[in-house]
Amino acid sequence: MFMDITLKLKDELKIEKWQAEAAIKLIDEGNTIPFIARYRKEITGSLDDEVLRNLFERLTYLRNLEEKKAQVIASIEEQGKLTDELRERILSAETLVVVDDLYRPYRPKRKTRASIAREKGLEPLAVYILAQLVDAPVEKEAERYLDPDKGVETIADAIQGAKDIIAENISDDADHRLYIRRATLNEGIIQSTAKDEKAESVFEMYYAYEEPLKKVVGHRTLALNRGEAEKILTIKITAPEEQIITYLSKKVITSANPHTTPVLKEAIADSYNRLIAPAIEREVRNLLTEKAEDGAINVFGKNLEQLLMQPPIAGKVVLGWDPAFRTGCKLAVVDSTGKVIYTRVIYPTAPQNKIAESQEILVKIIKDYKIDLISVGNGTASRESEQIIAAMIKEKKLPVQYIIVNEAGASVYSASKLATEEFPQFDVGERSAASIARRLQDPLAELVKIDPKSIGVGQYQHDMNQKKLSEALTGVVENCVNKVGVDLNTASVSLLTYISGINKIIAKNIVDYREQNGRFTDRRQLLKVAKLGPKAYEQCAGFMRIIGGKNPLDATSVHPESYDATIKILEKMNLTLKGMKPVESTQLSLLKNINKKTLAEEVGIGEITLTDILKELEKPARDPRENMPAPILRSDVLDMKDLKAGMVMKGTVRNVIDFGAFVDIGVHQDGLVHISQITDRYIKHPLEALSVGDIVEVQVLNIDEAKKRIGLTMKIKK
Repeated sequence: MFMDITLKLKDELKIEKWQAEAAIKLIDEGNTIPFIARYRKEITGSLDDEVLRNLFERLTYLRNLEEKKAQVIASIEEQGKLTDELRERILSAETLVVVDDLYRPYRPKRKTRASIAREKGLEPLAVYILAQLVDAPVEKEAERYLDPDKGVETIADAIQGAKDIIAENISDDADHRLYIRRATLNEGIIQSTAKDEKAESVFEMYYAYEEPLKKVVGHRTLALNRGEAEKILTIKITAPEEQIITYLSKKVITSANPHTTPVLKEAIADSYNRLIAPAIEREVRNLLTEKAEDGAINVFGKNLEQLLMQPPIAGKVVLGWDPAFRTGCKLAVVDSTGKVIYTRVIYPTAPQNKIAESQEILVKIIKDYKIDLISVGNGTASRESEQIIAAMIKEKKLPVQYIIVNEAGASVYSASKLATEEFPQFDVGERSAASIARRLQDPLAELVKIDPKSIGVGQYQHDMNQKKLSEALTGVVENCVNKVGVDLNTASVSLLTYISGINKIIAKNIVDYREQNGRFTDRRQLLKVAKLGPKAYEQCAGFMRIIGGKNPLDATSVHPESYDATIKILEKMNLTLKGMKPVESTQLSLLKNINKKTLAEEVGIGEITLTDILKELEKPARDPRENMPAPILRSDVLDMKDLKAGMVMKGTVRNVIDFGAFVDIGVHQDGLVHISQITDRYIKHPLEALSVGDIVEVQVLNIDEAKKRIGLTMKIKK
């Protein structure tokens, strides 16, 4: 009997079986995760997007597992070798690795030493030796198999062929593999050495390194992998060989026979060293890497979510500044709606050093365009640009502030086809400056244009399984975009693509329809967009916002399917759609006294949906990013030489990794708060205490100007 997948998901995800069944049904019907999480809470019992994505991932794996089991059973059955016991073992397997182990003896093989020996007719000799019943030297029995025509010219040839067959049989035994894999993981050691001990590299701490496999943490696994890939390190796994050989001997040598025992010991040693150990080492390395990648992808995803959900600085005119040396600093003025209204290149940095001329230009731009904020990229020449800006603000007493933004991915975007289509009249530098400015106005809308892997809030992202990383990060972006919603009349194709039910073709069709027919005034107009049918409309409508449209509910997260119920709720509060605005607390208090179950039944919806609608009416079209910490705006600059141990300052968390967090304290180089310096309480991972974008108070521990390293602590000593 095949696995009950819903029961398995229930146990793994700690949810009810009916919730797993409901979620699977909705997924199979083509509903997206964001839609299910937001608008099908009644059906799933309010499973959130994280649980639903985990469920979808495991559902895919378990279905593939069951399909593999069916294929393996069919293959073995076709060979006439399927027993009831073997069938049961395959059906009860919980991983693809175990299924592969069980299938190994029956899988069609390439030519091996054992298969060649079988072709020479030596299998009966192997069976004879394994029986361990002989009372005469094995050599005597081996004489019977001499056949020069088949290449068995000597007794030694015959015995060696038999040992090859025995070694492969030992290697193919699923129980042996399972034991050895576990023993290696529990007792094994990973070791690394330098190919050149005198070479300087970032991997010096791994030049003579060893650690028990069960204690290796993810970031060390990824570092070792990179050092090996760059041909700096040599990595090997040392398994408890003596323990493993003893185990195999007990399993294979069942009789203390002086004639067969020596032959079997040689076959066991050969089986382990030649066949099993290399394969298990590969499997263990893959297992460590997969575990490390999953952890790193999870951290990357959490960081990316925090970055995307940073609050927009709306309604401000921003000067974007893409710093550089030789080619000059590119500027782009972006008005309060995000439209680029001016671009310019100035040369305040080396080698031109036209500081005075650049400052004159800047002062004029700031006055002419009424600039509120300057958004400076943190790349090459950022430090020098920041000093020029800070000095100018102070000297000219300008009513502006600046902020250093993470420009990771800006250059990738500015050279992309998307940027060329968006800004055909601009060069690469001007596009990059525009992107840096817009990142301040609406981080989410701008960052969705960039491949999530290029945003720079992970570690070792280029060394990972790119498909898995891409799928995970795309899921994070989808969750964020749908959580916030998009303005249907201003959203770009890039932003629309992440909306539930919308692909690239439909996203482009929406923008084309908008350009040809003017503003959307009603969500139902989406049904007139090419290729956007009823199912896609159901999936996307609740996430599309129309500000100032015909129906005020179109500006909210209330789904059109709940409009009738919402109108009935408003009538209960003596409100109409026409005058809909945030519900006053007095009206809400009256509503809270109403029995929700009764009200839900009266208006024809579930209690969970009713609660969501009431939250929306309390604050229509609220932006969930409002609750995130606002970025730190600066008007002065610090140099590394200005820092002294003991200084306390505010900073912004830029990246969270396994061993700590990098914090921007207004110096060109981010400081590191090691995990041990984050909090007095024990934490397994920095994410338990910090997120990207958090504003934190830190104290300087140490400064290493030569290596450009700043050590920080959040355990502040006054």
